[in-house]
Amino acid sequence: MTRLVLGVFFAVGLASYTVASETYSPYVDLSYPTEVYWGDTHLHSTLSHDAFHMGNRLTPDDAYRFAKGETVETSSGEPVRLRRPLDFLMISDHAENLGVLPQLAIGGGTLPKSEARERWMATIRDLPALRDVLRSDNYEAFRRGYMTLARASGARHGNYALDEKFQRSIWKEVIDNAERHNAPGKFTTFIGYEWSATVLVPGKKGFMNHRNVLFEGGAEEANQVLPYSRFDSSDPEDLWTYMQAFEDKTKGKVLAIPHNTNLSGGNSFKLSTYMGSPFTIAYAKTRSYWEPIAEVTQRKGDGETHPIASPTDEFADYETMGNPSLMEAQSYARPALRQGLGQQAALGVNPFKFGMIGSTDAHNSLATSSEDNYWGSTATGEPSRYRILNSAGRAASGYAAVWATENTREALFNAMRRREVYASTGPRINVRFFGGWDYALQDATRPDLAQLGYAKGVPMGSDLTTAPSKKAPNFLIRAVKDPDGANLDRVQVIKGWLDNKGKLHEKVYNVILSDGRENNEPVGNTVNLEIASYTNSIGDPALATVWIDPDFNKDELAFYYVRVLEIPTPRWTAYDAVYYGLKDIADRVPMITQERAYTSPIWYTPQ
Repeated sequence: MTRLVLGVFFAVGLASYTVASETYSPYVDLSYPTEVYWGDTHLHSTLSHDAFHMGNRLTPDDAYRFAKGETVETSSGEPVRLRRPLDFLMISDHAENLGVLPQLAIGGGTLPKSEARERWMATIRDLPALRDVLRSDNYEAFRRGYMTLARASGARHGNYALDEKFQRSIWKEVIDNAERHNAPGKFTTFIGYEWSATVLVPGKKGFMNHRNVLFEGGAEEANQVLPYSRFDSSDPEDLWTYMQAFEDKTKGKVLAIPHNTNLSGGNSFKLSTYMGSPFTIAYAKTRSYWEPIAEVTQRKGDGETHPIASPTDEFADYETMGNPSLMEAQSYARPALRQGLGQQAALGVNPFKFGMIGSTDAHNSLATSSEDNYWGSTATGEPSRYRILNSAGRAASGYAAVWATENTREALFNAMRRREVYASTGPRINVRFFGGWDYALQDATRPDLAQLGYAKGVPMGSDLTTAPSKKAPNFLIRAVKDPDGANLDRVQVIKGWLDNKGKLHEKVYNVILSDGRENNEPVGNTVNLEIASYTNSIGDPALATVWIDPDFNKDELAFYYVRVLEIPTPRWTAYDAVYYGLKDIADRVPMITQERAYTSPIWYTPQ
């Protein structure tokens, strides 16, 4: 194993390097991305039905101000501020009954009269105050308040006979909030919403098949349409038709981001359409165009892979929610990427060719994902002495990292469409990943790594399509710890491929281990649960290398992506246990985590 540890990662004394005149990359004019921008494309405000009935009273305006680093007052009356502001944000409130529950709470407001309005108005108006629930005298009282809020969830499904006037007024509010806070070059907002489709399976509950719809442009384009909801259709093909009509009508741009595929019951990446038909070339092309990225980590669990789908991966069981069957475990990102290779071989097009991002899916308007300052996934999940018993399975995750030329809607959107993005479970780990044929080991420590990466190869999210003779591709990798976070344990390359017999495979390669380790022994553990702390006395602040695939076959379809793991650190539950003085709870809930980042893949296609 070739290993480079980069305590100070600009190497000194290396021979000068001249960029080759023949390149594999379009970025020869040096207009390539040099900055990574951090954000959240999946946040809910009080306008979302399930956010409101669980106690969230923070508006989109509050959510934007919080993401920009301003102090806001939570729904329970606590002052809170994000330690490090985000670079971009999309508030993705549910399209279904968007803005309805706040109107019910004030006696109907501008809602048209309907049976559902009359039935739910008193229930929503009389919900207990969040502050009272969080400050209950005991856990039983907390649960009573919590369940009172939860039982109001039926209000979100009501038929309120919404007219276009009401829908446009709420959608205009969404657009105006985004426009008011958008500051190109400083803080970017995206206009968008969540399409919350449901797949009904006989004998089982409905499964999520959700997407976040993200518009590149501003009010001029977005005002020409209304959000498309599952009340219109739960078939993704109908959503894509809506998106195509939007682009045709407005000349604007839009994309969709699948999320919570891990809870889709096998439906997000099943090998048939919503209506049960086999994939066609047209379907595969359409899907890969409209859905270039997927959200693979967030509050409702991690969706990279599952132990059932990746039984030889020792790190596969991370923030796993539920107990899926083998079929359902295929709704994770890595199995889907594998299945995409099989479909590419059959159809000539890969329907599951997506990059990977994280986001919070927080329903309290607070885009937080830090274990040591986590403000919960819902308003009832905000800090209290009871949430550790009520919400221990929720993850403090995640964020989207985007390599873009500038912090603007256009630049960030273009980066998402070309899949030059990666996912983090929360830490702002800086990751570079390039694939090519001519990288040298010393390239990994060069201060101009990005220039060499683009000039001699392609970045994450791209394709390698030329195999010179039998030469194996090599990959330029650099990972640097979050400046305010934990050291790195290791860098891994995950490979998936389709062999010449039509069988799909995957393999995890430990390409760099910290602390001079040559074998796959654990990095160690410095976590002290008594005080919820750790030390950076193990691991390394940065790791880099050039890795060559030792098992390459030039005739086999393949993908590669990087997974970076931090050393073990306290989970948010550990911080809660110490802060609230909760004894003897460590054996009941997970208290230690090993956070990580996942890059978008690089695909290899034989020619």
